[in-house]
Amino acid sequence: MLLDGLFLPLSTPFYPDGRLNLRKLEHNVDRYSKTPAAGFAVMSDAGDASLLTDAETREALASAMEAAAIEKVMLAGVSRDSVFATLDLAGYAAGLGYDAVLVGLPNTLRGDNRIASEMIAKETLAYFQTVADQSPLPVVLVSSAAGRLSAELVLELAGHENVLGVVEGEGDAAVITALKASTAFVKREATVTHVFAAVTGRMLAQRDTAAGSTFISLDSLTDGATALAVAPPKPMLKTRSKQVGFQILAGTTTRMLKALRAGATGVMPAFAASAPQGCYEVLAAWKDDDQPLAEEKQTRIEVAAARIEGELGSAGIRYGCDLNGYYGGRPRLPLLPVTGEQRTEIESLMRAIRN
Repeated sequence: MLLDGLFLPLSTPFYPDGRLNLRKLEHNVDRYSKTPAAGFAVMSDAGDASLLTDAETREALASAMEAAAIEKVMLAGVSRDSVFATLDLAGYAAGLGYDAVLVGLPNTLRGDNRIASEMIAKETLAYFQTVADQSPLPVVLVSSAAGRLSAELVLELAGHENVLGVVEGEGDAAVITALKASTAFVKREATVTHVFAAVTGRMLAQRDTAAGSTFISLDSLTDGATALAVAPPKPMLKTRSKQVGFQILAGTTTRMLKALRAGATGVMPAFAASAPQGCYEVLAAWKDDDQPLAEEKQTRIEVAAARIEGELGSAGIRYGCDLNGYYGGRPRLPLLPVTGEQRTEIESLMRAIRN
């Protein structure tokens, strides 16, 4: 699977009383599907995944998949405290047609006072190794401020045939440069379209279904009577292969451009949920090698992202979504919504990057 371009970490909508709002989630995914985003991350840390029950998580994964355009790469956040539960959710995501799973450090291995010990290192490796061995979907590692993965661990897992890459949550250029160099030995083939865009599992399934269809002649249907107007069949999906290495997604907005220059193949900033177009424009200018424009676009969103994503977090991003026509709404308790003063501040910051 190709991890290239902009991936949107979806926020999770709730009703004012705290219930999961699947209708608004579907609305958001349908609208995001019309953006140039390469794919969506459902139930990532940015989507407040830890605040949902397992049943709600499954409902959200199913609703997002149903509403997503077929060409969007779908990543499912499945991290759980045990290997068993993580694999169980990965199997559910596979049944829905997801393309890969996001797996970060489980809570059982975070913040432990044994963090520097040999035992915790072995347990962490065992968790990721077993998930990678048994997951029915390719694995994308997640290294974030809440759960940093050591460079040694990522390097150990990079050569695993079922590990696609990593989300480097800090977007640190030095870390990405070092990771890119140390994983240069990884060479894989990804199926892509004729314009080198990702090919999703749903696209392949649709192609296979179309190829197996049996066409009935018009004469047999009309029995020689009035002709029927029949739309021509859709052209078959044409694919090719592209060599890819260990793929790195930058998970922050403020360092997005630096991360791309350091070797990231794509970006997955939380701020993209409220400003997908603004984030995409940085990526597009960088891909066109228009560095002055890329700098300008990066600078335009940097101040807003630093405050809204970096300081106000989920509540700030949600209000940014509301301003741009997506449903953000209130976060689920114990998280609190932004205040009136903060709303005014966000409106001012977002004025230049409205969709």
